[in-house]
Amino acid sequence: MATTPIHLTRPDGKGLATGTLGLWGSTVIGLASTAPVYSLVATLGYVVLAVGGQAPIAFIVAFIPMLLIAFAYRELNNDVPDCGTTFTWATKAFGPWVGWMGGWGVAVAGMVVLANLAQIGSVYFWALLGQEFDAPNDWRIVLVAVLFIAAMTWVSWRGVEIGERLQNILLALQYLALAVFVIAALAQFFTGTAPNPTPFDWEWMNPFAFAEWGGFVEAILLALFIYWGWDTCLALNEETRDPKRIPGLAALLTCVLLLVTYVTVTIAAMMYAGIGESGVGLGNADNADDFFLAIRDGLLGPWGWLLVVAVLISAVSSTQTTILPTARGTLAMGVYRALPAKFKDVHPQYKTPSFSTLVMGVVATVYYVVMTSISDAILQDTILSLGLAIAFYYAITGYACVWYFRKDLFTSGRNLVYRGLFPLVGALMLTYAFIQSAVDMLDPDYGYSGTLLGVGSTFVVGIGALGLGVVLMAAWFFFPRAKRFFRGESLNRETPIMVPDEPGSLPRSVDGGL
Repeated sequence: MATTPIHLTRPDGKGLATGTLGLWGSTVIGLASTAPVYSLVATLGYVVLAVGGQAPIAFIVAFIPMLLIAFAYRELNNDVPDCGTTFTWATKAFGPWVGWMGGWGVAVAGMVVLANLAQIGSVYFWALLGQEFDAPNDWRIVLVAVLFIAAMTWVSWRGVEIGERLQNILLALQYLALAVFVIAALAQFFTGTAPNPTPFDWEWMNPFAFAEWGGFVEAILLALFIYWGWDTCLALNEETRDPKRIPGLAALLTCVLLLVTYVTVTIAAMMYAGIGESGVGLGNADNADDFFLAIRDGLLGPWGWLLVVAVLISAVSSTQTTILPTARGTLAMGVYRALPAKFKDVHPQYKTPSFSTLVMGVVATVYYVVMTSISDAILQDTILSLGLAIAFYYAITGYACVWYFRKDLFTSGRNLVYRGLFPLVGALMLTYAFIQSAVDMLDPDYGYSGTLLGVGSTFVVGIGALGLGVVLMAAWFFFPRAKRFFRGESLNRETPIMVPDEPGSLPRSVDGGL
């Protein structure tokens, strides 16, 4: 595992594998990062409990801030195609302190969700074998989850090319399962064999039909974060052909495809099972954790195991892609002296951020094992608090876009809309989501562990994770290597970005540069 350090004079930038991905590969990785199948089965039931038949429009409304922030990512990437994304952009816009915390937000979200996805993958792995355990921290579940993290860390360390080829297969299987689900659900509806056939109603798409504000906010907050993960496209910008154009386009395409996927599956599920509070109804609180398990046998009969496999694949697939943006974010932080020099090491053969990738895998494994050993309830609280970290760094990116391009906003109508209005509105919506989520988490009944330090445990864990970043940043400030970063010398608005030179022709991407 020999590595080679980055030197600021190298023409290949940070040393990553340039030109490896095209539009297809970048979009596939963006979709896989969101774990579309698992996101749906874990969220749809709770959205229906919150707003009933307005679930489809809830997913559409939640899509709006994601799309607006995706425009911010596209515009910033077009000007600064750096794999540090939020860290690099926020540092250039607001300085080292905000930039460092933006990078920390990306890292926290990645670590928490990686542990969660590995556990989900393990649970469904054992379910496929017909094994169910009383406790989610059973040693067999923990063992397989750790093996999943190790395997996906190896894939990420081994190279983007092998990762993309694996994700092509895994994502195809996910969408095949969703297609089977939609076709089977609609077929039973139209033949009258569905357990609770419910005709499509345009009222489901009415944004003004929500019964109460509280339910609307709850549903939007739930739906908002199942879109999270599309920004992986941007973190791989230095490994993408045409890095200024394709990653941003892939991010927008990913968001739109996710919207179509979520709304289509939601409508098919409602037409098949209805929103009743008993049986297989989506309004049945007993099925909210996973509606696939509740309807699989009635929908697909002996082939119901296909839905279990789909969730397993979705979780494992996203485990691998979740490692990518964090590893590249910490690589950039190492290059620009925001982290120790070791983080900028790149594998000489595989062209991956070797040390950062391995650290991500080790930290996620230790975090998962320690948390499950102490209390699975605390682990679940960190998962519930995930939305805080996501809203935090997405909002920072939106504000960074507006401030970074502030002198160009009124030079054209396009700049005003895409670099000013859209990012600002998206950032404000996510700021509200952050504040509202934090307020909700103050309630001890919100989480699994009750009260910590006199308030809800989920609030303590979520805000505490971001607060830990402040402590680590302050500690790093006193290291000699950090001085140039915090003085704004190693990275500022005028600093040339550490990306590859632009030769006349780049290596052909795995997918042909499509």
